[in-house]
Amino acid sequence: MCRFLLVALHIDAVLGEVTIRQRRKKLEEMVHGNGLSDAYTETLTRVKAQKGNKSVLGVKVLMWVLYSERPLQVQELCHALGVEVGSSDLDVENIPALRTLLASCLGLVTIEASSSTVRIVHFTLKEHLLSNPTLFCNPHSTIAEICLTYLNYRSVCDLSPTPAVAPLSMPLLEYAACYWGKHARMGMTENVKFLALRLLDRFDEHISAQLLLLRRYINKRNWDLYFYEEKGPVGFTGLHGVSFLGIVEIVSSLLEMKKWDLNQSDYMGCTALTWAAVKGYEGVVKILLEQEGINPDQAGTMYGRTPLSWAAMNGHEGVVRILLEREDVDPNQVATFYGQTPLSSAALNGHEGVVRILLEQEDVNPNQADTDGHTPLWLAAVNGHEGVVRMLLDREDVNPNLADTYGRTPLSWAAKKARDGAVRILLEREDVNPNQEDTDGRTPLSWAAEDGHEGVVRILLEREDVNPNQVDTNYGQTPLWWATSNGYGEVVRILLERKDVDPNQADTHNGQTPLSLAAESRYHLIVMMLLEREDVNPSQADVYGRTLLLWAAENGYEEIVKIILEREDVNPNQADTECGRTPLSWAAWHGHVAVVRILLERQDVTTIVLDHESQTPLSLALSKGHNEVVKVLRDNTNSRTTERGRGV
Repeated sequence: MCRFLLVALHIDAVLGEVTIRQRRKKLEEMVHGNGLSDAYTETLTRVKAQKGNKSVLGVKVLMWVLYSERPLQVQELCHALGVEVGSSDLDVENIPALRTLLASCLGLVTIEASSSTVRIVHFTLKEHLLSNPTLFCNPHSTIAEICLTYLNYRSVCDLSPTPAVAPLSMPLLEYAACYWGKHARMGMTENVKFLALRLLDRFDEHISAQLLLLRRYINKRNWDLYFYEEKGPVGFTGLHGVSFLGIVEIVSSLLEMKKWDLNQSDYMGCTALTWAAVKGYEGVVKILLEQEGINPDQAGTMYGRTPLSWAAMNGHEGVVRILLEREDVDPNQVATFYGQTPLSSAALNGHEGVVRILLEQEDVNPNQADTDGHTPLWLAAVNGHEGVVRMLLDREDVNPNLADTYGRTPLSWAAKKARDGAVRILLEREDVNPNQEDTDGRTPLSWAAEDGHEGVVRILLEREDVNPNQVDTNYGQTPLWWATSNGYGEVVRILLERKDVDPNQADTHNGQTPLSLAAESRYHLIVMMLLEREDVNPSQADVYGRTLLLWAAENGYEEIVKIILEREDVNPNQADTECGRTPLSWAAWHGHVAVVRILLERQDVTTIVLDHESQTPLSLALSKGHNEVVKVLRDNTNSRTTERGRGV
């Protein structure tokens, strides 16, 4: 029903003034047949048949809305329609009013209220227009000429190059600055080239250079952190700009027009060759490398990356191949910012094609680490780029156990990051050490268990040589301890399936076992899982002599107290060494009446027991004013006395 209504409304827009009978007939044709395309054709014919400038204006509006790189604001489109190609400045009288603009299209475009942008009225119309390529004559070259004419206006050229936003009086300026190059690449003509050369001759003093970089590159990659807007695009010449845009024909014309400093760095430390490599424009790279005196290995002054480094980082295989054909390009040159080689940059971003090309070079070092000790394998494994990991491990000279500055191997980080595939691939290498410790004495299994990565834990435990009880050097925590401390029940279950896992191994800091940890954190299911193991010692005490039962009683964890007391081998009267208090004493002290009741259900729980200060559970409850606990303890004492008197 909604689709039918939409079509009906659309017909109202495209048919214009027709009779109700004709409209109903058209509606039936469009819904049941191919009449929608015929209606569009009919309406376009009517657009072209309008008198005066309306026909030209209507076609221009459709062209702009259809071929613009982003939706245009109303004022942007109005200014675009008011440009006379080749003029020296904008004649405001040429700018059409919005009402005129809409009327010239006979309902084929609409204004989106939420964004104030001009759009085609329906996607089917867009499909219809695109299926008729002869409808518009060279749309991209036309748009490029209009944009370049606008940018070459005297009023625009007189603007300061430093503002980060275009003035409101020139609404088309930002679009023209950002997209003229893209339209020019898709529709190059001699006039486009002529207008572009005029702009590029003074590009480093033009506001469009700043707008181009701020909108199309810097903000996307956080380069603005190092960019001072008030200085403007210093050093970003026309050659830099056209290399950034990747327009081969204009690069050639610029190089013929005058002599350029090919190795000049702009305010971001980039040469023209660097920008072409960053963006992956192979044709521009080839032309620049043919120029005498160019340095193909020049590192940027900001990040210290060479053109090869940038191309590798962004995955531009063609540019990488072209650069590596030069004998004066060093494939191992490190960037000063992180100390990464081109191979490291490609591995970090998972660019398998680039990695393959670089590994084909005999002089590439596959183990070269950056300033943090990250090798290409480390970077690929951490980021889960399995194809790159496998490719690197196919090399016999790649060392899979090289650790970073924290002593952590590719396997260790892949385990922590839950890169299951990378972990499997790494473990296929016989020389990988699955138990290699980092500077904290932690193994890959320890990191995977701490973060609850079930898949990685299973993969690691498939290896018979993995030690599931290996403790770290800081506090002596096992993988089971880490999984329990964070409540990862499934990892605990997986570990406990291994018979050689010691469930009683306590840490060296507080002497806490996995069981006491689980009880303290109220992880009931983990407590039950641990108690299902016959070799679990429920009475094992920590460094303060506190048992699992004591921790649970002190904190009022009723369910855990119940679970523990189901074990016959639990001593319910075991006191701590610090205060000499039993579980009943601690429960009474804190007023946990429910726990007191549960404990007193055990006939072997002693009610008359003195702590180091000679206080009984009853006196502790009295001192804290826990009247209900006092009543329960007195009733229980009287009951037990009566039973003994009766000989029960």
